Amino acid sequence: MASSQFSTNGAATAGNATALPITEIPKSWTFTSKLPPDSVFSTPAASHKTPRDQIVPRQVRDALFTWVRPMAVERPELLAVSPAAMRDLGISEGDEKSEDFVNTVAGNKLQGWDEEKQEGGYPWAQCYGGFQFGQWAGQLGDGRAISLFETTNPSSGVRYELQLKGAGLTPYSRFADGKAVLRSSIREFVVSEALNALGIPTTRALSLTLLPEVKVRRETTEPGAIVARFAQSWLRIGNFDILRARGDRDLIRKLATYVAEDVFGGWDTLPARLEDPDKPTESAAPKRGIPANTIEGPSESAENRFTRLYREIVRRNALAVAKWQAYGFMNGVLNTDNTSLFGLSIDFGPFAFMDNFDPTYTPNHDDGMLRYNYKNQPSIIWWNLVRLGESLGELIGAGSQVDDPKFVEDGVKEEEADGIIARAEKVITQTGEEYKAVFLGEYKRVMTARLGLKSCKEGDFEELFSGILDTMESLELDFNLFFRRLSLVKVDELETEAARRDRASVFFYSDGVTGVGGEEEGRKRVGEWLGKWRQRILEDWGDGQAISDERDRERMRAMKKINPNFVPRSWILDEVIQKVEKDGERDVLDRVMHMALHPFEEGWAGNTFDGKEYKGDLEEETRWTRDVPRFGRALQCSCSS
Repeated sequence: MASSQFSTNGAATAGNATALPITEIPKSWTFTSKLPPDSVFSTPAASHKTPRDQIVPRQVRDALFTWVRPMAVERPELLAVSPAAMRDLGISEGDEKSEDFVNTVAGNKLQGWDEEKQEGGYPWAQCYGGFQFGQWAGQLGDGRAISLFETTNPSSGVRYELQLKGAGLTPYSRFADGKAVLRSSIREFVVSEALNALGIPTTRALSLTLLPEVKVRRETTEPGAIVARFAQSWLRIGNFDILRARGDRDLIRKLATYVAEDVFGGWDTLPARLEDPDKPTESAAPKRGIPANTIEGPSESAENRFTRLYREIVRRNALAVAKWQAYGFMNGVLNTDNTSLFGLSIDFGPFAFMDNFDPTYTPNHDDGMLRYNYKNQPSIIWWNLVRLGESLGELIGAGSQVDDPKFVEDGVKEEEADGIIARAEKVITQTGEEYKAVFLGEYKRVMTARLGLKSCKEGDFEELFSGILDTMESLELDFNLFFRRLSLVKVDELETEAARRDRASVFFYSDGVTGVGGEEEGRKRVGEWLGKWRQRILEDWGDGQAISDERDRERMRAMKKINPNFVPRSWILDEVIQKVEKDGERDVLDRVMHMALHPFEEGWAGNTFDGKEYKGDLEEETRWTRDVPRFGRALQCSCSS
């Protein structure tokens, strides 16, 4: 089935920025046209003719997906959409009010499928496995996620895959029901768009739909919902894990080739080896905002195109986790099936933004060993990437022999095994150094900007970054509130030690310092740090001795553009869930989404956005951006959703 056979372009053409109804946006099915389907349903028609309740959990082999349609739902109620997602997908404003839109995002209408001819583009669910909490879990897959189609925005040229989460049983549902509860759906809907607005790589959310006739049994019986979500790719390390576990070397090569050519845009977009680590060559220039490599790569014969693919995936994930750490975001369940090949934040269960700073905090109350706590995230992502390296080991270890016909056909000869293993291990080890370099480079870049500095000098990491994090931990200060409030501090308010100690109180919760030493010790520690920070600001923005009011205001404006005034904290999401689920309120979803999409604003209610005055709720906004109430700090939740 060729992808062009089932492409629909509507009225849009490349370069035409006009938004279209969801029925008319360009659609394609590249993933399913280039990769092998489940042989039980070898064609979409075979799946479509099968009664929906007969497509049940089972082991799927020699395939990367299964054709499966969403469950039919009665009276779906569209609760909210993301205006930013509508724009990025090229869907016209107001189309969310149409019946076609609601039925598409609820799974009742299949775009691109010709019912009469029994042909066309058809939904699918992916097959993958994974290591969960460090242990091999076998086949997992899209147990409740079903992809509808790909769409390329003619204006941006970016292709996304639109997927429904909570759309019913698939062969990968294992012991579950394929449904999602409203509670977790609200959380994912909001955080997906919030992360994107903060500049953190993430999957996105288009819409949230309530299923009033669907009741879902978890700890209690809860209302069901569907999130229509989208991403440049939903592939994850687990897609390779399952193939490696089954010894399917042909599919590993096929999938790796697909990722390089169809997800990343071609082999020539991948990072090239540098001959001189200090002098990046033109071929090794940064791609799509990814820093140029500064690590000497493996030997020329060792670094083949699959090694370059591996390095691309590693670098993308290093950038993502660096931003998580810089903004205090925790996924909560960083299994390999929750680690994106594209380097996206993906599959949101017990996630959270940091409240009072605690490196050992995890939002997942099922994680008794603290495997996925905040400080472990960089090392856990690398652990996952090593698993990917092992899956690609034959390809990256083959070096220049990787495309020899005999090797492609027969694989590794016994006498070659030791050499290939050694070469693969070397590649993985050296790529690990690259992971560290890219992670630290990005983390320092973001943290430098969050502190209002224009450069990162030697000593800043220890004196400023580590210094304030240690102080936050000891005094139990709020992570994101600290940086936002620092954005409001004027340098001329910090000229004396007494002034600095007095100004330090702005960073404390209104109910006082709850950590070690009490308020007086807290004023001393924060005041000492403010003295070091002040000197660096004077160096970067002034003449080392003084700074003009104009330059200081410029610095404050720059800080406000990177230090959010609003992040969707757990206690806020709990309040939103209560209002929607228990009180029947709907507008609160639009309000929290508006703040999530504009996180750096000083205020929202009464201000103008895109030429329109936004009414909002001033009292609510004030509560959501001030101190976290004591009961709402460092909340945890389960994986159940």
